[in-house]
Amino acid sequence: MANFVGPTSGGMKVVIETLGEGYVAAGHERILVVPGARDAVEETESGIVVSVRAPKLTQQYRMIAKPWRALEALDRFRPTSIEVSDKWTLSPAGRWAAKRGVGSVLFSHERLSDMLAMFMRRSFGVEQTVGALNRRLAKRFDAVVVTSQFAADEFRDTPARLELVPLGVDLTTFNPAAGTPEEDGVLKLIYAGRLSREKSPQLAVATAAELYRRGRAVRMDLFGTGPDQAELESIAGDAPIFFHGFVDGRAELAKRYAAADVSLSVCPAETFGLAVLEAMACGTPVVTANRGGASELVDATAGANGAADPASLADAVESLVPRLSPALRAGARARAEQYAWQSTVRQMLALHQDLAAGAL
Repeated sequence: MANFVGPTSGGMKVVIETLGEGYVAAGHERILVVPGARDAVEETESGIVVSVRAPKLTQQYRMIAKPWRALEALDRFRPTSIEVSDKWTLSPAGRWAAKRGVGSVLFSHERLSDMLAMFMRRSFGVEQTVGALNRRLAKRFDAVVVTSQFAADEFRDTPARLELVPLGVDLTTFNPAAGTPEEDGVLKLIYAGRLSREKSPQLAVATAAELYRRGRAVRMDLFGTGPDQAELESIAGDAPIFFHGFVDGRAELAKRYAAADVSLSVCPAETFGLAVLEAMACGTPVVTANRGGASELVDATAGANGAADPASLADAVESLVPRLSPALRAGARARAEQYAWQSTVRQMLALHQDLAAGAL
């Protein structure tokens, strides 16, 4: 079950689709419940997709406002265990499962404290509110899946049974053969992701602008859509920073990554960082913030990190410039190869089988 899954959704959609394909390939029946423009049931190669009519929150995303309508789908299909990728309106599914002796797992895709702090001018009371919410979620679900130690820390003072399950990357689509950077003396940076505050594109653009201000020959290309583009263009000023919109197709995105010298994935609130793995799988080193799940993926063989401010991140990029070489690109690829989707699917299936068997 998931909210906020749209036609051009990013990381969470990739996770849900890839796990679903893995579950079906392993011989299981998988039903996906998501918000939609109308009620519908569709059979796909990755299982049955149940759309629950839901209002739009933004141009891209819908949220199921009446959770009981999603729970009706569960009653209809009688799952042996459920996986919920939502902390908001779908959390009652945990109670539904408990009453019926069905195993339940909450897949935690974000840290609520960080997400709320990004959108609130004052963070007073956020930690207490989120702490209470997470304690309630921990009691509702049999297990909580987190993808990094950074994500796990949010549940530190709760009774949650935590399962650390790192995500993976499509190592076939994202590969160094997709392309190479042009050797013209210009440092080529890339940002791929939603142009919205929760992904910190402002910080990435400000970092590129800082490098340009220092006199570095630089070019930055951004791929993605979102509500903050006008603000980002203002931050860019006269720096050579270009907005290309949505990239249609993973193979095309791989080409863009492979053609860059450095990828910027600098959000300090990211709980994992699929974009980090995708860039590294293409042989492109990555600069991240030194806080957040993405920083757990990038080591010295694959990139660098800095404090979450433009000057520190620009310093991190500068530290990579003398190291840009086939050896660094090979190191980035080798780091990504440690995160195969097959491992993620195996861990999740083992958890679901444990929950279905009532072993908790």
